[in-house]
Amino acid sequence: MLRSRLTLFRLLATLAAGAGVVPTGPARAAEPAPARVAREFVIYQDEQYYASFPSVVRRPDGELIVAFRRAPARVKLGEKGESHVDPNSYLVQVRSRDDGATWSAQPELIYAHAFGGSQDPCLLQLRDGTLLCASYGWGFLQPTAADALGTRVLQIRPGVVFLGGYLVRSADGGRTWQGPVYPPHIAPEVFQDPHGRPIPAYNRGALAEGADGRLFWVVAAHDQVSPRKTSNHLLVSADRGATWRYSAPVAVDPKVSFNEASIHETPRGDLVAFLRTAGFDDQACIARSTDGGRTFRPWQGMGFKGHPLQATRLADGRVLLVYGYRHRPYGIRARILDAECTDFATAPEIVLRTDGGTTDIGYPWSVALDARRVLVVYYFNHANGPRHIAGTLLEVAPARQEFP
Repeated sequence: MLRSRLTLFRLLATLAAGAGVVPTGPARAAEPAPARVAREFVIYQDEQYYASFPSVVRRPDGELIVAFRRAPARVKLGEKGESHVDPNSYLVQVRSRDDGATWSAQPELIYAHAFGGSQDPCLLQLRDGTLLCASYGWGFLQPTAADALGTRVLQIRPGVVFLGGYLVRSADGGRTWQGPVYPPHIAPEVFQDPHGRPIPAYNRGALAEGADGRLFWVVAAHDQVSPRKTSNHLLVSADRGATWRYSAPVAVDPKVSFNEASIHETPRGDLVAFLRTAGFDDQACIARSTDGGRTFRPWQGMGFKGHPLQATRLADGRVLLVYGYRHRPYGIRARILDAECTDFATAPEIVLRTDGGTTDIGYPWSVALDARRVLVVYYFNHANGPRHIAGTLLEVAPARQEFP
């Protein structure tokens, strides 16, 4: 059976945490709702490959870029199941110049890790047009060699050891990429890489560029050996991602694990982190800083299940929060929050998809196309079939209105 991303994350927490457009079914949305589904489609699908964990940006000229992780479909090669770690996983991208109506057929390579498989490309477009892409990797050793490294490395399964995070950069709209740049090791992280070096900081989730030009990145750390778990911490860059410094813990708990996190800056200047958890009944959590990231208030549950989360500011200042839903019916969900992200407990839930085949779906990421339309991308499967990158075009009602 396929090991779901939730299972992988819980193992991490326990051990440490197509071309073109293909309609996929009728629109589904909660009624009435502050938004409605206009269209669903496939962005990339090839039965030879396992495509997953996308992110998306809209270039200044309107071009859309969707980055995702692609690996061989192991079932097609006669193996028993798929995996979220693979020695041949790498970062790729596809493009659309017509607001998602059509997409490039052949993915372009962003980066292939020299020592293992890469995960979860997380795009950030800076105001000057520069693209950053954060990722992390897994190295593949003979199990006996990995065992010889002992408990100083995180071994997710026999022979598969954690390499930590990195970033790559593009100054030409993703035509070429430079790097990798390795962020610093942070003190709470207890593991080393297989070369015996401290693990560079890592995470899966949206970075943010603040109003003052600083970049904010909520990273994770395996912060204790027994029982092993993860916590979240803030890194800040004042030079457009070339270097990073540790700022503050975001969410730390003796029992709950926090991992895949996205960060968002509000108009007031608050930094709001949306956190995935383990050991907390699959509940989404939030943590807030009111002093520019120097400190964070105590984390709190948001009152609903879902993971991981990503936030996009809409044209009217409200915030679209998207997340995967890995409970029956499997799918994709969202909420529209006020500009300061204070009404998460009462904002109505918007159901985008309910037709997922298994729990191995989700990781949505959104981008506004104009004042009313938002593209939400995610990975999906039907009836445990090929994992592919899909999209939903969401129409957002004006503030204080709902669709009938």
